[in-house]
Amino acid sequence: MKIRQRLVISFLIVITVPIILICAAGSALMNYHMNEIQQSYNLETDTIQILVNPLQVLNRLTRSICNRLQTTVLRHPEKIENQEYMDSINKELKTKFSFLIIRKEKEYVYVGNYEEFKQIKEKLPEYGADSSEIDGGFYVSGDNPALVKQQDFIYKDGAQGSAFVVTEVDTILPQIRALAVQIVVAFILIICFTASILILWIYQGIIRPLKTLQCAARQMSEGNLNNSVKVEKEDEIGDLCKDFENMRIRLKELIESRIQYEEDSRELMSNISHDLKTPLTAIKGYAEGIMDGVADTPEKLDKYLRTIYNKANDMTVLVDELSFYSKIDCNAVPYNFVCVNLDDYFSDCINELTLDLEMKNIDIGYFNYVDKNQQVWIDVEQLKRVVNNIIGNSVKYLDKKKGLINIRIRDGREHVQVEFEDNGKGIAENEIPFIFDRFYRTDASRNSSQGGTGLGLSISKKIIEGHGGKIWASGKENVGTSIYFTLRKCDCEKKEDLNYE
Repeated sequence: MKIRQRLVISFLIVITVPIILICAAGSALMNYHMNEIQQSYNLETDTIQILVNPLQVLNRLTRSICNRLQTTVLRHPEKIENQEYMDSINKELKTKFSFLIIRKEKEYVYVGNYEEFKQIKEKLPEYGADSSEIDGGFYVSGDNPALVKQQDFIYKDGAQGSAFVVTEVDTILPQIRALAVQIVVAFILIICFTASILILWIYQGIIRPLKTLQCAARQMSEGNLNNSVKVEKEDEIGDLCKDFENMRIRLKELIESRIQYEEDSRELMSNISHDLKTPLTAIKGYAEGIMDGVADTPEKLDKYLRTIYNKANDMTVLVDELSFYSKIDCNAVPYNFVCVNLDDYFSDCINELTLDLEMKNIDIGYFNYVDKNQQVWIDVEQLKRVVNNIIGNSVKYLDKKKGLINIRIRDGREHVQVEFEDNGKGIAENEIPFIFDRFYRTDASRNSSQGGTGLGLSISKKIIEGHGGKIWASGKENVGTSIYFTLRKCDCEKKEDLNYE
């Protein structure tokens, strides 16, 4: 699951699950407490009304008593002066969390709860005041809030009287407070439960894979690149694990390549030392012979000098090829690609080589199975170096009295294939994969009698790869060797690029 989907689901869970659970818990708590309230106070009202307008509920608690009191003070005001009657009314009101106050003119002649009376005395309205707010009563705020109902009347002696029924708001319906507290507690518990589930889910999906990555990164920092990272999820974390694993593999390959490069460099230095030591030893020996007077005839002197000259030339060729190989290995050799006629190019190459090969008793054959007008993208000079290297290798390892080199060109979909085949001594099958390595020679002793630097085919491989082609070989001992490479076709429109001059 993608992290984006996980976040969307988490958002929905955070919104919906608490709402559902809170509604369920709230409904259960409200039903329980409302039933208790209805049974405790003998109310026949629904839950919504109790919660929405609790003062109306408080008002209903004393409604029947207030109605009886109203009838009494209006029809029989003399009963209000009866202490026993007022005590009975007040006793009944106490069961409803209320008490009675009687005022005659400015004097309070009866107070059912003196402590509460002191809190609201100054807030009681005058005779005839229209202060009804809630079904004949009004709300008195303060430290001890109360709901007060007022009924004015006239005593037998003509004095103005007021009867007050005071209901204590802060002590009535404690279940509502308990309900509110329980709902808040339930809300907190539900939020904690939902958060715990989400944290566990996120930990399993995000944190644990990140811990695995952290462990793998720590091992990589310690040099251990063999600990692979397993990808178990198809999300962004899984993609990160895949990228991390690819980085680990790539880094391991780079380190192995660096180690191999260092080994190759040591081998290169050894090979260079060997290939330079041989001609240098020869030059030194012949030079000492001249200085010691061994070359005491003009013929010997000429022979010694020519040998020194040839060995110096061999060293020059080796140094030049080393310099060129180092440049091409670092991609420092620029290519000048042009679109040329394939047949014309190879025909000219063969014409340049024919005379020299005939002098060495070697025949060269050219077979073009491609359209005569086929064009290819090449760097003229660099590809000629490849042709000369391959032909030079064939000449060097020919062991027949009559040598033969055949060049064949065959067609492909996007490339043409060029083949150089000779009838030399061939190559052992187990050595074919290595002939394009630098300084590789089939003679393990690196005998220099046949000449060469061991860089020719390695340089050829770099050049062909720079042309976007491939190069490979096949052969059989005592039969011959074939070298193949491919060149890209092109469809040129500019006339000056179409023909090789």
